[in-house]
Amino acid sequence: MKLVFNALGAILLLWTLAAHATDDMLIYSDRFNNGWVDNWSYIPRSPTNNPVYAGSNAMALVPSGQWQAWWLKAGTSIDTTIYTNLSFWVNGGSNGSRTILVSGETNGAGLSGVSVTAPANAWKQISLSLTSLGINNVSNLTGLQFGNGTATQPFFIDEVRLVAASPPAQVHVGVLAQQTVRKVDGKVFGINQVGWDGNLNTPASAAIMKDLGNPCLRWPGGSWGDGYHWTNEAWSAGATGARNWGSFSKDFIALATNAHAQAFIIVNYGTSGPEEAAAGVRMFNLTNHCNFKYWEVGNEVGGSWEWDWNTNAPWLPHDPWTYAMRFTNYYAQMKAADPTIKIGAVADITEDGTSNYTNHPVVNPRTGVTHHGWTPVMLTYMRSNHCFPDFLIEHNYGPTAGDTQDLLYSKTWAAHAASLRQMLTDYLGSEGTNVTLEVTENGMGGDKQCVSLTGGLFYADTIGQILQTEFNSRLWWDLRNGPGTVSNPDPAFYGWRTNSDGSSLSDGGIVYGLGGVGSAYPTYYVAKLMTHFATDGDTVVSATSDYPLLAVYSVLRTNGNLSLLVINKSASSNLTATINLSGYLPHTNATVLSYGIPQDTAARTGVGSPDYAQTNFSAVKNIFSATFAPFSVSVMALVPAPPSLQVVPAAPPGKFALQLHGQSGARYILQSSTNLTSWSNWLTNTLAGPSVIFTNSSSGAKQFWRAVWQP
Repeated sequence: MKLVFNALGAILLLWTLAAHATDDMLIYSDRFNNGWVDNWSYIPRSPTNNPVYAGSNAMALVPSGQWQAWWLKAGTSIDTTIYTNLSFWVNGGSNGSRTILVSGETNGAGLSGVSVTAPANAWKQISLSLTSLGINNVSNLTGLQFGNGTATQPFFIDEVRLVAASPPAQVHVGVLAQQTVRKVDGKVFGINQVGWDGNLNTPASAAIMKDLGNPCLRWPGGSWGDGYHWTNEAWSAGATGARNWGSFSKDFIALATNAHAQAFIIVNYGTSGPEEAAAGVRMFNLTNHCNFKYWEVGNEVGGSWEWDWNTNAPWLPHDPWTYAMRFTNYYAQMKAADPTIKIGAVADITEDGTSNYTNHPVVNPRTGVTHHGWTPVMLTYMRSNHCFPDFLIEHNYGPTAGDTQDLLYSKTWAAHAASLRQMLTDYLGSEGTNVTLEVTENGMGGDKQCVSLTGGLFYADTIGQILQTEFNSRLWWDLRNGPGTVSNPDPAFYGWRTNSDGSSLSDGGIVYGLGGVGSAYPTYYVAKLMTHFATDGDTVVSATSDYPLLAVYSVLRTNGNLSLLVINKSASSNLTATINLSGYLPHTNATVLSYGIPQDTAARTGVGSPDYAQTNFSAVKNIFSATFAPFSVSVMALVPAPPSLQVVPAAPPGKFALQLHGQSGARYILQSSTNLTSWSNWLTNTLAGPSVIFTNSSSGAKQFWRAVWQP
């Protein structure tokens, strides 16, 4: 049981979820946890309940010879930055003590090990420093091995985990308000919309769009894009075989245009041709005047799960050369229908990724290395056709590697952007500079995470990280996806939502049904919260944190506010940050909007509000401290300090001069009064620097002057 406090000292929650009272990473505890699996091992093994250290099962290792090993593989590369030790319990069995060799693996390569002794017929906890295993502060831990050496008698292992370091007493946060990173593109708050959503064109959906700031949308939904034909829609003149369920493009048009939302439209590459794609452009933008700007040729067409009927020679399905050749025709016909649109191509983030064929090898002109991967082949043949995409498309989802690891995953966005940009430069040369990068699908990992609180944190952190890169969009998957069931849910994951039959719930959407209270997941509430952090046209500024589990991002709003997005990724610890503001003079009061365990608990119990909370923080200075609760997302809205006026003595004859001191980038109004009751506006000015001088003619009447900040 744990009392959790927020920055104002108010009790937020009496937390009894003991399974999440630590940031340790469970690897084996009755079962494999957090994406770890039993790799093909050299040693026979099986779960046993005799002996067992804790719970219902330990792992029995029964060697059939010498120098065998129990080989554990991570589901993805593990970042060990926050961990200090590998801990496990070991029992040598009834036949005597055992020497065990423990070793790590990075990027698939085994490392030298450390020998430990398992006592006879008793349990002993072993704690090895990650430094001794050579796996401390690495981002690519991929496996562990427990070897029997020369012993051939059974031994037993239980409760394997990576032990997290204690959090620091103070996290040091720096915000450089005058150090610009980029402008905010509103498309980063986008969301996918799907053709199977029967509630698409409803007042409820319109209300959700308003809550989310009328975000950019995508249609008609992932893989459906490669099987969807506009002429099969019921509203099309003379259409036959129309579906009688779900939504149609007319519903999407109504929702998107009423919300004044921009849109990405997927045209059918897998089972259609450029003629239908061009017809779609005309239907949306000419007939219905939608002015949808962004168009994708296919969806994930390199993947075997995608419809791709390009099987007539010389075409091949899921083939980058075929895609590049056909893209030329799509591009020409769609641009002829509307020259103002932008047309994007499906990409892979690595040079050897999605390498389905070897019949069109290409050589990187910078490195001289031959590659068969999707993106190098595609870009090379696009260049030979003198047809260049307007943007490259990335899809990316969390790895389902544990709540903490998934919350650390979003920092990889910078590497993804750099990799795509390098390939554009290498294979398209100067033409690559005109190609932008867009993320049209992004979501949380599997298990319970999509509908859990950690999914909400992941949603916010992804936006924060995307805003540090050149990606111009990030569209979440999705608005309404439909509930499903998690088979064999991992108890190491945070989460409590279940189906009516008690099975663990899975749903890629942010709401279900019509949405609203009781029908919305944490991602929906965090998406609402993000509208208070930033919007299109704001300026991203530099923000740093020296502790990986406290992420901080900052945006200078167009109205002069400075907003901070703070995400506590620790499952168990309050994190106190010392925040150092540079280049911004704040007022002492700030509005704090927060979403976390209390709101998620309210959704579970029906007691309290499941929506984000609003409080006031009254201790803002250039250097101040604030404490953030576990598993929480907070937006702090700082406003500029009040301005001041000083008389400038050397004014011209018959004139007077006033110098306004304030916050650069903030908007102020200069006002005058003769009675200190009614005030008249004289000048509205957004300061380009810390001060500005105002000169006006003197008059005989007594006047009072003041400057006020205008939000």
